[in-house]
Amino acid sequence: MTRLYRLPALITCWCLLLAPAFAAAAQLPDFKDIVRRNSPAVVKILVQQRADAPAQGQQLPEEVPEYLRRFFEFREGPPSQRQGMGSGFIISADGYIVTNNHVVEAAESVLVRMSDRREFDAEVVGTDPRSDLALLRIDATGLPAAELAGGDDLEVGDWVLAIGSPFGLDYSVTQGIVSAKGRSLPTEHNENYVPFIQTDVAINPGNSGGPLFDLSGKVVGVNSQIYTRSGGSIGLSFAIPVSVVRNVVAQLKADGRVTRGWLGVTIQDVDKNLAESFGLDRPRGALVAEVAPGAPAAKAGLQTGDVIVAFDGKDILESAELPHLVGLVAPGTTVSMAVVRDRKQRTLKVKVGGLEADERLSREGGGPVKAQGGRLGLVVEDLPAEARERYGISGGVEVREIVPGSPAADAGIQAGDIITLVGSTPVNSGKALAGAVDGLKAGTSVPVRLLRRGAPMFIGIRLPD
Repeated sequence: MTRLYRLPALITCWCLLLAPAFAAAAQLPDFKDIVRRNSPAVVKILVQQRADAPAQGQQLPEEVPEYLRRFFEFREGPPSQRQGMGSGFIISADGYIVTNNHVVEAAESVLVRMSDRREFDAEVVGTDPRSDLALLRIDATGLPAAELAGGDDLEVGDWVLAIGSPFGLDYSVTQGIVSAKGRSLPTEHNENYVPFIQTDVAINPGNSGGPLFDLSGKVVGVNSQIYTRSGGSIGLSFAIPVSVVRNVVAQLKADGRVTRGWLGVTIQDVDKNLAESFGLDRPRGALVAEVAPGAPAAKAGLQTGDVIVAFDGKDILESAELPHLVGLVAPGTTVSMAVVRDRKQRTLKVKVGGLEADERLSREGGGPVKAQGGRLGLVVEDLPAEARERYGISGGVEVREIVPGSPAADAGIQAGDIITLVGSTPVNSGKALAGAVDGLKAGTSVPVRLLRRGAPMFIGIRLPD
């Protein structure tokens, strides 16, 4: 009789163990309604590019077996008819379409194919390489349109859904979660105006320009980049957030071009030593390494060595966050920024300029004399007149040698660096450097401003007790 009760007991036990898994499965989102409602607004974009246009990286990964390659639509045409491909989505019933700039870059013609197989020649209304966005228009009305989310309410861990045409496979749907927000991915010109959304949604070549939806079915981003070594998705995908999309689309519609907010500063991150030397409670903010004369920042009273800790009411933890915030401000707008100077926080008002303004830095315009930096562990030479003219500076000393194990060596000072400032003291000669160093207190950190291969930066040096 005992055995008759073992099986039911075992079943009951397994049910109890599996109950949490069943409950979790019941809570997983159902994407079917989002796909049904939004797929008609997603389009495939086929581009015929100039013969000299660079390839957009849409070739199949080497890992795809040969017998499967024939199922993929993408083909590289002859050199005179190179083709590109991507995705996009309709944002208004009168034919406006958003996609990536790199999808239509160098295009001779752009063809838009809808989910019902209709095709339209598209006009490129405008492009914005800095955000990698482009606005197209087709001659049609009454079109299905995707709705842009009202703000950046997306949070890490939220479910998201992508629709696009990876490798030419029309209207493929993939899902995942938001892995991070505010990712900085500088362009090849070292510009950084997009706080990318990072997701683990499977995105592949051909998905570029397609929409990223939240669970309400609204567009929260435009899929733009993947990080990959194989050519396929490995769970690192990046989308342009909807706040940037709204800003860029509005300007492209109105003017066919985009103007961004501009301060006219060179900035860098604050490390532990620099934070201590500037009197910060922890590494945070954007350290101003250079201010362009006549730029909005200079007119606002911003100085080299200031640390911007907040801009327009938003805290800045890393320097890369500042261009994201400034770029979204309309030129001519006056905003406040909090800066730390001489270990005290103060507020400045700045009238933001336009990025199209002249951003070039116009700096002020004896034989070499060797001098010791003493406690820093440096051997320096006065900067010759021709070098000062070349770098556009009025003074400075060039580092010739660094004593191993010295504070300068520990801080990462390199031979060839040109030191122009120690703390708040200008360094125009080896004698000035020695005087500035002699006045430093033991056991403290001091910010040293220098030029390295022509680029300004700060390094924090901690003096031994």
